[in-house]
Amino acid sequence: MFVAWRELRFARGRFLLIGTVIALITLLVGFLSGLTGGLAAQNISAVLQLPGDRLVLQQPENSTPSFATSSLSQDTVQTWKKAGGVEAVTPVGIAQSRASITGSNEPTGVALFGLPAQAAQEAANPLSDLVPSSDTEVGLSKGAANLLDAKIGDSVTITGNNYTVTSIGEDLWYSHTPVLGLTQNAWSEASKRIGGTGEPTVLAVTGTPNWNVVAHQTGTISETPLSSLGALEAFRSEIGSLGLMIAMLFGISALVVGAFFTVWTMQRAGDIAVLKALGATTGSLVRDALGQALIVLAAGISVGLLAVIGFGTLAGQVLPFVINPLTTLAPAIVLAIMGIAGAVFALRSVTKADPLTALGSNR
Repeated sequence: MFVAWRELRFARGRFLLIGTVIALITLLVGFLSGLTGGLAAQNISAVLQLPGDRLVLQQPENSTPSFATSSLSQDTVQTWKKAGGVEAVTPVGIAQSRASITGSNEPTGVALFGLPAQAAQEAANPLSDLVPSSDTEVGLSKGAANLLDAKIGDSVTITGNNYTVTSIGEDLWYSHTPVLGLTQNAWSEASKRIGGTGEPTVLAVTGTPNWNVVAHQTGTISETPLSSLGALEAFRSEIGSLGLMIAMLFGISALVVGAFFTVWTMQRAGDIAVLKALGATTGSLVRDALGQALIVLAAGISVGLLAVIGFGTLAGQVLPFVINPLTTLAPAIVLAIMGIAGAVFALRSVTKADPLTALGSNR
């Protein structure tokens, strides 16, 4: 690392430039990752809280399953409940509508989730905790309470009916709208008032039945909660586009770092040949070059991470932004790996350097 340190001190401007570029790429990747995580949470956080080993949706004949169009008849629900190996079946109704504080003319888009009143006792989680005990009551997620400016005891108007707020739970979202919890009967009536069927949208099934057989009998499809996220159209398109941009930035990072060290190595090819002529082994030169790349990458990525955390904290006040290891450390590690891969590509000049070049054999 002696030569690497000397070069870092001698060519500070060049290494500062590439370090700045790496920091900016880290900032961009980290910011996009945090934004992607925030947008994903506002799309799927409520779905991931559905109490079941698998989620059952209607399987259309000529299209893919969708939470927006799924509707399960009572015969379907009963068939799943009676299937061998099934331990519990929780019918869940999902519909998007509008709600407002009673007497207010400023409605807010919300997602109505209808679950049986006993769901909270059977499987307590942030979603089932929103379910009230009465058909005239409603539970609000934190996001819904903030948007409606509502508190416990207030009256909320949904599809023309008034409901009393009995609880304010965690921040749950569905397709970018905050979640409200209703009883199954109250949800069914609300669904019919907005043009729905009033039948459950999805079944949260717990147990070990023959999933494929029962699904075929009922014209449904059963998937794990994670796999079922593909039935949210907005989630697929949103995450797909943002994920593509992140992947492209990873590729750009590898190309930028690789190009920089390739040019830098070519410029000092004579020095490398002299070191070889003096007895330096190829392995020591490779370690020297990779160490140099690691120092530059570590410095640039560290600065970029600090910027992500700082700007992300500010952005989180107005945007759906998530700061956690998955949106900060994970992209940083991938960037480091891609950067090292680019630097390894530049090592061809080190491994093929000819000592005779340094001794003037080609002059």
